[in-house]
Amino acid sequence: MLKRLTMAVLGLGLLFSALARAEVPADYTVVLLTENFPPYNMATNGKNYAREENLDGIAVKVVGEMFKKAGIQYHMTLRFPWARIYKMALELPGHGVFVAAKLPEREKLFKWVGPIGPDDWVMLVKADSPISLLSLEQARQYRIGAYKGDAIDEHLRKQGLEPLSSLRDQENVAKLMNGQIDLWATGDPAGRYLAKLEGVSGLKTVLRFDSAELYLALNPETPDEVVERLQKALDQMRADGTVDKIFQSYVE
Repeated sequence: MLKRLTMAVLGLGLLFSALARAEVPADYTVVLLTENFPPYNMATNGKNYAREENLDGIAVKVVGEMFKKAGIQYHMTLRFPWARIYKMALELPGHGVFVAAKLPEREKLFKWVGPIGPDDWVMLVKADSPISLLSLEQARQYRIGAYKGDAIDEHLRKQGLEPLSSLRDQENVAKLMNGQIDLWATGDPAGRYLAKLEGVSGLKTVLRFDSAELYLALNPETPDEVVERLQKALDQMRADGTVDKIFQSYVE
């Protein structure tokens, strides 16, 4: 009898736990933060602060459609710099940041939805540069430009390199062209897209040293039901070709 009563209590506990887990208030809203990181996210007005009506990019479209399909409300804002919005998403319940590389050291800090897209890590040089690399170790002798606080910047520092970091990645285009740096450590396709916006083409890839998948990183207190609904919506968008169509509209 005691065993049956114990099992019944445990069963009710699991039931109430599941119900509580599934209950997401109808007015639950996620504050989404992003940065200027073309072609994934960018401000159409060219500024470092923008709201939904002035945002564009692959991830902006994918994430926005994903939330609509999941039936979850959101507000989307572009701010600067990356380190600030990353910290906000990490510390403030109901917040998320995109696009973020899902690295081992970050994995337990957030709840993740994705992948939204790839980010290959490359070293770019000017078209007429004689530099040739086989490894990051060989890059150590050169001046390397990177984006302050970005996953690539962090990775290089952990490898013992000391990149000359800029607050905006597009600043590295001018630095590369005028000789302030020899190598530009950036993402692909982001780097080439930024260079094109600055009127620069023909940059060469001399090293592809890593890659990462880009995700939406949600504050760890985000309800699991919200995360699951968003992931399901994204999986459906990938299966029906929506994600591919959005990508093609920017990169072709």
